[in-house]
Amino acid sequence: MGMIDQFLWVIFPYICMVIFIVGHIYRYRVDQFNWTAKSSEFIEKKKLKAGSMMFHLGIIPVIGGHVVGLTIPQSWMETLGVSDHMYHIGAVYIGSLFGVVTLVGMILLTSRRFTMKNVRQLSSASDMIVNVLLLFIVFMGMYSTLVTNAVQPDFNYRETISVWFRNLFLLRPDASLMIHVPLSFKIHILAGFGIFALWPFTRLVHVWSVPLNYVGRRYILYRKHRKYES
Repeated sequence: MGMIDQFLWVIFPYICMVIFIVGHIYRYRVDQFNWTAKSSEFIEKKKLKAGSMMFHLGIIPVIGGHVVGLTIPQSWMETLGVSDHMYHIGAVYIGSLFGVVTLVGMILLTSRRFTMKNVRQLSSASDMIVNVLLLFIVFMGMYSTLVTNAVQPDFNYRETISVWFRNLFLLRPDASLMIHVPLSFKIHILAGFGIFALWPFTRLVHVWSVPLNYVGRRYILYRKHRKYES
């Protein structure tokens, strides 16, 4: 195991996580008024509506699947009665279904941003980079799930990637766990950490602007104004 492996699977992930945290704090303190996503809905609605709906419909279960697969040890799942076969069905078949939905949504959104002149002119360089990188991440995730798993059926990411990921947060990084991981998975992971490093400096920050205060806000009452004659 050389210095490259140590950098890719220990140093680089920590750098990305530090940038993610510090970058958000900095952005919030100095640039709150731009903490939003510039809408291009008035230029084109059809592709935006279809692509955005598919992307958001797919990405939430995909993220949930990643959280379960990476953070919950295999032994815990077995204790809960989830066999390898059951997990495989959920991860590969159900996960692939939502992954395809996410991928199609990203293709629509990316093609819209690059092929429509007015939308492209409204977009910043960071918008373009984020779109392409997200599309690449989703594509590599689908490739790893459908192609790499079929070619290398004996590979179990829960014994390698998942353990490596948990050890990062336990401050016990072990780059050796990633040496024999298939290349497609490695690319998917590195690109994923890359998007986390870019996150605070792009429109992705609008993800955190969830209007939860509306739930407990008082209703606005509208009363008809009457004119009284003297």
